[in-house]
Amino acid sequence: MAERALHGVNLTGWLTLESWVTPELFAESGALDEPSLVSSLGRKRYRALVRTHREEFFESSDFVRIASRGFNAVRLPVPWYVYGSKGPECGPYVGCVDYVDKAFDWAEEVGLKVVLMLDASPGHRDFANIAIDGSLDFRDYKDALLEVVSALARRYASRDGFFGFEVLASPQVQRHQWLQVTDGIQLPALRNYYRDAYQAIRRAAGEDPVVILPDAGLPGSWRHFMAQSRYENVWLDCSMRNLADAHRSASGPSGVRRLADGARKRLSDAKKSGLPTMVGSWSGALPYADSLMTPEGRIALERVFISEQLAVFRNCSAWFFETWKTSGRLSGWDARVSLATFERRMLD
Repeated sequence: MAERALHGVNLTGWLTLESWVTPELFAESGALDEPSLVSSLGRKRYRALVRTHREEFFESSDFVRIASRGFNAVRLPVPWYVYGSKGPECGPYVGCVDYVDKAFDWAEEVGLKVVLMLDASPGHRDFANIAIDGSLDFRDYKDALLEVVSALARRYASRDGFFGFEVLASPQVQRHQWLQVTDGIQLPALRNYYRDAYQAIRRAAGEDPVVILPDAGLPGSWRHFMAQSRYENVWLDCSMRNLADAHRSASGPSGVRRLADGARKRLSDAKKSGLPTMVGSWSGALPYADSLMTPEGRIALERVFISEQLAVFRNCSAWFFETWKTSGRLSGWDARVSLATFERRMLD
C-alpha cells in the first residue's frame, strides 16, 4: 500500500446514534433518526439514553481488538454538537468531547491513529434551527462548523494519535436535473468551506495533520483543486459506502465484478484531482439477496466482494471499513463479522 497508508475501521454509531447500528435504541419509539428520537422520547429520556449508550457501546477493549486484528487506524465521526452548551447552539443534543478524549487515550495505548470526521449530516437538523442538508444557505452555518473544526484541531494538535481531520461527512451537493434543482450545498460554496477549513486546521494544529476533503459523490469534480503546490497534506475521500445502491441489479459473481469495476472507476476519477485518495467508508454489503442463494453462498460471495475491493484499494492512501461493530453483528457492515476470516496479511 501507499506510503503512510492507513487501513482501519469506522466507529459509526457511537457519538451519534444510528438506527442501523443499534436498532434496539429506536425500536420503542419507531424513530429512524436521532432528531425523531428526541421528539418521540422527550429531551430527558433521550439524554439518559444517549449517555448510557456512549458509556457502554465502545470501550478500551474494542480498541485493543481493533489493533489485534491488524488495523492501524480508526475514523471517528464527531457531531457538530461535540462541545454541547460550550459550543455553537446544540439544541437538545448532548456534548461528547470527553469521549473523543477517551478515544484518543485508548487509540494511543495500542498504537492506532485517529482520523476525526465532522458530522453535520442531514439526520441532525436542529443546528441553530438550520437544516444541515444545505436546503438553506450554507453560509448561515459555515462559520459555526469552522468554529468546531478549529477547536477540535487545537485540542488534539499535540496528540500522537492525531493523524488527520475530515472536514465534513457526506455533504450533499446541489444538482441540476432537467428543470429541477436538488437540495444541497452549491459546489462553489462547498469548495470555499474546504479552503477555510484547511486554513483553520493549519492555524490550530500546524502542517502535520492530513486535511481530508469528501468528494461529495462527485469524484471527477476536483481536478487541480487545492493543488499540492499550494496546499500541504490534503487528501480526497472517495467514499464507497453507497456503491451497491448504484448497482442494484448486480447479483452473483458477475454482479460482484461490476461492483468492483464501479469502485475502480470512482477511484480513477478521484485520482484525476492530483490529490492522494482514500476510501473513508466501504463495506461488504451486496445489493440484495438472491432468492436462489443459500446463506452460506451469500457469505462466500460477500467474501469475494470484499477481496475484490481490497485489491482495488491497494494503492490508496487509506481505507476504513464501515463499521467496527453493530449490535446485531450485521453481515456486510460489521467488521467483526465481515473481516473475521481474513488474515492480517490479507488486510495489509
